[in-house]
Amino acid sequence: MRTEPPRPEDLAGLCRRAFAAYGVRALWNMRPVKDPTPADALAITRALRTHGRMDGRRLAERIEELCRAHQ
Repeated sequence: MRTEPPRPEDLAGLCRRAFAAYGVRALWNMRPVKDPTPADALAITRALRTHGRMDGRRLAERIEELCRAHQ
């Protein structure tokens, strides 16, 4: 059985996931961006940390890690 190696997460994918999972609860006052820059992505992490419970916080941490990697 042949399996593909897992693809690394990308910033746009994580942001889409954040809006899908936490849009109503934490990101209700923001709009998703098709191709987010690191600054766009960092703008949503505060709301995720505040209103996204533990899972939202973990997602925010992964977004922040990717943003630091882009610098």
